[in-house]
Amino acid sequence: MNSLTEENYLKAIFHLIDDEQNVTINELSKFLGIKMPSVNSMIKKFSQKNWVIYESYKPIKITDKGRIEAARVVRKHRLTEMFLVDKMGFGWENVHEIAEQLEHIQSEIFFDKMDEILNYPKIDPHGEPIPDKDGNIINQDFSKLSECVIGDKVTLRSVTISTDDFLNYLNQRELSLGIEIEILSIEKFDSSFTILFNNKKESLSKMVCDKLLVTKR
Repeated sequence: MNSLTEENYLKAIFHLIDDEQNVTINELSKFLGIKMPSVNSMIKKFSQKNWVIYESYKPIKITDKGRIEAARVVRKHRLTEMFLVDKMGFGWENVHEIAEQLEHIQSEIFFDKMDEILNYPKIDPHGEPIPDKDGNIINQDFSKLSECVIGDKVTLRSVTISTDDFLNYLNQRELSLGIEIEILSIEKFDSSFTILFNNKKESLSKMVCDKLLVTKR
């Protein structure tokens, strides 16, 4: 049975690893807000469990075993968020903190039942993929809205952050997953976008556009 702290580290590794399945101690330290000696100590424990390959002064490499353990924590979190939105009526901006608490429940059958009730969803309320029990996730071929050009017509599929402030910002503008968007113009000075959706125009900063993931229609 993994501890709450171990699961938080595993989830952080899942979010931070690059395409070669590597992450640095410094990146983990900053992400978790924990001093590097403490991170070093935990990663040495992970190495003993064969979750990571650890060598001094080199990036940490997550093993297949570690990746599955990390994905299971993320699975619990994202299933919980989906359950809160789909079955309990919470807004997508209100579920992250609750899921942070419930993701540490150790009962596997609890989350299996949640998955069944939800009819085995592939994505969470923010458009992020939900890993299966073996740690597999669907491949999402999305682009940032900021990478689009004038005239593109796209569908909003996911957001890269799920903070309350950002999701409330989107709520106020009635931007939600599945919305169809047309790029009307891009400001040369600051790369802000003017978009059209639901028969209304809206201006979005580049910072916001970087956090919205879309597919072209």
